[in-house]
Amino acid sequence: MTAHTEFAPPVPNAADHAAVADTHASTEAAHGEGGGLPQFEFQHWFGQIVYLIVLFAILYLLIAKVFAPRMRRVFDERESTISTAIATARQVQAEAAGQAEAAKAEVEKARADSRAASVAARARVTDEANRRAAAEEAIVNARIAEAETAIGKTRDAAMANVATIAADTASAIVERLTGKAPTAAEAAAAVKGAA
Repeated sequence: MTAHTEFAPPVPNAADHAAVADTHASTEAAHGEGGGLPQFEFQHWFGQIVYLIVLFAILYLLIAKVFAPRMRRVFDERESTISTAIATARQVQAEAAGQAEAAKAEVEKARADSRAASVAARARVTDEANRRAAAEEAIVNARIAEAETAIGKTRDAAMANVATIAADTASAIVERLTGKAPTAAEAAAAVKGAA
């Protein structure tokens, strides 16, 4: 078996206590003499002002030579993009207005053409109807003339027979009334005298 040795912290002795106390006292004395933060002591101001001027010059050069040109470039690009977009939009708007006017003119022309075509078609249909009506009226008039001619012939034939029929009727009436039949010449003469 092996013997275990435990680590024991060193026990402070009187000499160590005296060294710590001396260090603490010297630190407090150093702080007590300065009286505050070193930034506010006049002896450090010159160095601080020099560093401030150097840092300001470096920042100024960085801003003037690096950051400001980049920002100016970005602003210029943005302005250029916006002005190009506005010009393009105006151009497109003008083209759209022109196309709308052209479309409106085409619609008006199409309406006028359709009206003219409608009037021409109506006139054509009216002329065709008038022509057909005239042709049919001529046919009807020809048929009426033929019918009147036939009626005239029939009437003339009937009138020629009317004298014979009237003479026969008069002869029959006289025979019935008197009992004696007149001659055909007497009956014809009586009908002609009555007419």
